[in-house]
Amino acid sequence: MILAKLFLAFLKIGLFAFGGAYSFVPLIEREVVANNNWLTKPEFMEILGIVKVFPGAISIKFATYTGYKVAGVPGAIVANTANIVAPVIFIMAVSLVYLKYKEVPFIKGSLSMIQYAVFAMIIAVGLQLVDKTGVFQLKNVLVVLVAFAFFILTKIHPAFIIMGAALYGGIIEMLTSN
Repeated sequence: MILAKLFLAFLKIGLFAFGGAYSFVPLIEREVVANNNWLTKPEFMEILGIVKVFPGAISIKFATYTGYKVAGVPGAIVANTANIVAPVIFIMAVSLVYLKYKEVPFIKGSLSMIQYAVFAMIIAVGLQLVDKTGVFQLKNVLVVLVAFAFFILTKIHPAFIIMGAALYGGIIEMLTSN
């Protein structure tokens, strides 16, 4: 029964995860926290922080963590399988259509507007993810500005920016907790 629930939850995530990356974090949260109570809200936020450090799709990492927590290795396998079924089928079908009709004005216009909708959702998710009480603390503003500058102005891989922020946060916490 739990494997079926995992499958259906992550199938829904895979079906409706348009835009990729952070645009569907709210979908994952709804399924694993609100609908199924597999993770608490604080645990979800902690895992979200953890999964940012590792390579790969966020939904795959959440499927792995949640599936494993709920039902061990079989749960991780089931959740990941469900998570990728819909996108694989969609991409195969869209590839056929796109290759044939990509120059049709309606298709071009649709794809153009999708990128702006996803941009808006990424900003919204970013605002939801940050601890509002710490937004204007100097140490946090510094991380935001430095990370933004490195991302926009350099060719440093985002993983190194994230690892740098993690290292900075760990050092700051260690120095201020004494």
